[in-house]
Amino acid sequence: MKLSTRHRYGLRAMVELACCDGRTQLDRIAVSQEISRKYLDAIFSTLKAAGLVQSRRGVGGGQRLLKDPGEIRVGDIFRAIEGQLAITDCIANAQSCERAETCVARGVWVRLNQAIERCLDEIVLADLVEQELAQRDLREPPKLAKKG
Repeated sequence: MKLSTRHRYGLRAMVELACCDGRTQLDRIAVSQEISRKYLDAIFSTLKAAGLVQSRRGVGGGQRLLKDPGEIRVGDIFRAIEGQLAITDCIANAQSCERAETCVARGVWVRLNQAIERCLDEIVLADLVEQELAQRDLREPPKLAKKG
C-alpha cells in the first residue's frame, strides 16, 4: 500500500499552515515545503470544499484553518483530499468485485482498512505541529548576543 502524493503533500501543507498562526500565502507554503504552487492550488481547493481551510484574496489575504488544529484529524485531511479511505476497490464498493460476499481475504482488507482509519483519526494536526515546531527549534542555530 502506498499513499498518494496528494495525501503526503496535503498533510505537509496543512502542518505548515497550522504552524503559521493566521493567514498564510500559498506561495510561502509552496517554497517551504517544496511543492509546486499549481499542485497546492488543487489540494487546497479540496480542503476548502471540505471546510478545513478558508482562502481570501487581496491584501491581507491567504489561507487559514477554519478549525483549531486540535480538532482536525489526519483522517479528516486524507478524506478531504481523496475521499473515502479504502485500501482496495471492494472496501469502497462491494459491487466492484463479484467475490466480495464470499471472499475471506476481503475480511482481512476490511480489518486493515479499519485499523488505518482508527490510526489516522487518533492523530490530530496539533500533534504534528508540536513535533514540527520542536524539530525547527533543533535545526535553528543558536543566536549570539550582540556585543555592545
